[in-house]
Amino acid sequence: MSNTAKLIIAILIPLIVGFTSGFFTAGNVTGWYQTIQKPSWNPPSWIFGPVWTTLYILMGIALFLVWRSDAPDSVKRTAFILFAAQLVFNFFWSLIFFEMHEPGWAFAEIVVMWILILLTIFSFGKISSLAAWLLVPYISWVSFASILNYTIWRLNS
Repeated sequence: MSNTAKLIIAILIPLIVGFTSGFFTAGNVTGWYQTIQKPSWNPPSWIFGPVWTTLYILMGIALFLVWRSDAPDSVKRTAFILFAAQLVFNFFWSLIFFEMHEPGWAFAEIVVMWILILLTIFSFGKISSLAAWLLVPYISWVSFASILNYTIWRLNS
């Protein structure tokens, strides 16, 4: 498979996961989420789409760098498993928070997701330092989202 095909597939994987999650939760972002208490520092709703799209593209590029590397298959396999695991948690966070309206459970889930992202960064770092660094904006945003999630949970308990 060509590197161009690998790059396209690697970028499409997180984008499809993100857009699918967004599709299932969009109604609650403009509905339920608007009715709950949020901190004064809650970002405007319009910022989430562009931020997540950018993060998913960076994730895809990082995945591509690992995929095309000459690292041993066993090292890449671990990296792929961790990447997939954090992406599954990424998908389900939106459903738990927005669809199920469970900010407490979503907070517990995002903590696990954060740990998986960190492990993915370390795993990618063994293969490509650039791939690892491309995930830093992602874990930074998820760190912020974790604090926001926790605050919303406490405000609405």
